[in-house]
Formats: sequence, structure tokens, C-alpha cells
Amino acid sequence: MKLWKWLYPGLGIKRWFVIGILALLLLSTGIALLLQINIVDYIIKGIYEIVTGLSGTLNYYTNMVIGIVLIIISLALLTYAGNRFVKKLNEEIYKDDDFVNVLFKKNQLQKGPKIVALGGGTGLSNLLRGLKEFSSNITALVTVADDGGSSGKLRNELDILPPGDIRNCIVALADKETLMEDLFQYRFHKEGDLRGHSFGNLFIAAMTEVLGDFEESVEESSKVLAIRGKVIPSTNEKVNLGAVYEDGSEIIGESEIPNFNKKIKKVFLKPGDVEITEKTKNAILEAEYILVGPGSLYTSLIPNLLVKNMSETIEKSSAKKVFINNIMTQPGETTDHSASDHLKAINQHIGKNLFEYIVINKNGSNKKLLKKYAYEGAYPVRDDRDILNNLGIKVIDANLIQTGDFIRHDPYKLAKIILDI
Repeated sequence: MKLWKWLYPGLGIKRWFVIGILALLLLSTGIALLLQINIVDYIIKGIYEIVTGLSGTLNYYTNMVIGIVLIIISLALLTYAGNRFVKKLNEEIYKDDDFVNVLFKKNQLQKGPKIVALGGGTGLSNLLRGLKEFSSNITALVTVADDGGSSGKLRNELDILPPGDIRNCIVALADKETLMEDLFQYRFHKEGDLRGHSFGNLFIAAMTEVLGDFEESVEESSKVLAIRGKVIPSTNEKVNLGAVYEDGSEIIGESEIPNFNKKIKKVFLKPGDVEITEKTKNAILEAEYILVGPGSLYTSLIPNLLVKNMSETIEKSSAKKVFINNIMTQPGETTDHSASDHLKAINQHIGKNLFEYIVINKNGSNKKLLKKYAYEGAYPVRDDRDILNNLGIKVIDANLIQTGDFIRHDPYKLAKIILDI
């Protein structure tokens, strides 16, 4: 029945199908004549007698000429019909690209490596923008401890998991820039109940209400933007993030943790027994690359690894395990942290060293931009590779900074250096 839909009136492609079929018939007839297949010879002879009114046998050379002419005509018709069919698809479906290019790229991306990336915030979404150019076999595992801004409001009012970081990852993995992406990221600014909410967050929240399941709503929302890969919450259970500071004080709430500008001793999940989903487990065990970072160390990266069975499953995986270090320190969270301090913090929380590789940036940004960051209390993360080497981790360094008004990783450069491992 699906094949018959191609013959529906008004599609504007039936004529090219008919011409294509006619061309194939002519091509097969021409080849048959060249191969001297008797039945075709009799048919051509009959047609010749009907048209000319003359009887007789066509000789070998006449058949050869007719066969060659039919092949040339058929190839011309096939080329014409094929071009018109592809043009129609480009006009109606692939307006900004070529159908053949799209098909080729899609097939190439499907052959790409299986990648699992863990994190949250802008760091993970920035990484995904680069990875999607090399593979569509990407699974983004996103922290669900966010309790600030639009996500926090929806979480409290609708009793759902926070959609903000998940929305950013869905947009980052979108096949190409579209108006729908801009709509997903649009944030309401006028006074009222919608102020501060993004449309994408409201869309995911509404989808959750309709379907009754947050993970399913993320999957269906992903289809709207035709993303390359999958976005999965690290756990389907509601969880809060807490922190204990060096002075012994404690705070609950992911958005509150960096505000006190105290040195963090450890972070924890509340409740502490939330588990990874079966989809998460399968993605990790099947992965060829497992990437952690870049992102806020204590509020985006470590929370994912604290989910029950997460670090154990990563340890069992045969994938290459890569930690992507931040370029800059984060005030109130990783002040004065070196590259090895980031790794040590993770190891102390999960009780093991998961990583084989660490990716660090080796060149600084321009002085004017560094001065701007210094004013806010952020500095380049120190490269202490002597300590990293003692931890048994392989250091990969490169100039990974994206030119612009902010100091952040270049998505394409970062993805390429990871996949070159």
C-alpha cells in the first residue's frame, strides 16, 4: 500500500516514474538485440512488418543498429527522468540541500562510531554540535538535578524532571539550523507567568503531560528536530544535588551550590539510590567512545557519575574513556583547580579512575578576553601533565579555543581530536 501512495494524484512525480519504466524497457530491448535473443528479434521483426508493410528477416547489423539506438535513447530518458525526480524532491523536501548529498551524508553518519557523552549545561551541547558532523550514533546522557530558572519552575510546578539541559542537547543535535530550533530556544521576556520560560521547555513539559512519561516525551520532542542521535536523562527518577563545603556547611540545590564561593569538599544526590535506566546501561556497554566533559565539574559532570551503577557500567564498557577538561576555571566551583584537580575530584567521588585519556587546551585566548574573565574570577585551567602522567592517564593537547566573544571549545576541532584517538 505504501508503494501505491507514489501514484496519488497531484504529487507531480508519476510522469517521471512512467518515463523511467519506459526507458528501462527500451534499455532491456536494446541489450537483448545486441545479445541476439531470438524472441526479441521476432518481436522487432513483427513491429517492422506492421509499420512498413514489408516482410522479411532483419539482418544482424540492422539489429545491432536498432539495439544501440534504443540503448542511447533509454539512457537519455533515464537521465532526464532521474534528474527531474531528484529536482522535485529537492524542491519539496530538501529545499536547502541536494537530495543525493543528504542521502550520502546520512549513510556516512550512520557508519560513524557509537559515542556516549555525559554532562549538562552548555559544555555538553557545544560538544554535541561537533560530534554530529562525524556520527549519528550519539547518545547524550544528561544530568537531571537542575533546579534553577525555567527548568526549576517547571520541575516544582508540574513535578517533572528539569527539561532545560535536555532541550539544549536536542537543539545541538538537530540535523540542520531551522526556524524550529530558534523556536525551541526562544525565551519569553515580557512580564507575566511565562517570563523566563523557553518555548522548548514548555513543549517538553506539555509532551510529558500528554504522554505521561518524561523519557518518551524527550524521544518524541527529538523527532520534531530530526536529531542525529539520542538524548536520554541519566536517570528517570527525581533527584536533588547537595554539596558539603570544606568548612562543614551543607547546601541542597544545584543552582545554589556555586553562589557561596566556598571550596567544595563533595557533592551528593538526594535521594542517593536513584539508578540508571536500561537504555543508559545498554548505550554505555555498546559504546566505542565514552566522553565526560566539558562542563561544570561539581554541578554537571560528577552528578551523572553518582547515579547508582553509572560508574560501574562505564568501567565494564570496552569503550575508549575520555575526560575533556574545561578551558577555564569556574568561580565558586573550581577556583584554582588544575587539570589533575578535576580528575582527582571525580576519582574521590566514585572511588576509581575511569579514564584512559584527558583532552586539554594548550594555547591561551587573547589577553583582552582573558582579562574580562579574570575580572569575573575565572582563569585558564593549569596544565600539570606531570601529575596527570603519574595518574596513568594519556594527555592529548591541542589549540581547541573557538574564536569569538567567549572562551569555549571549538566543537568541530574538539570532536575531531577525540575521534582521532
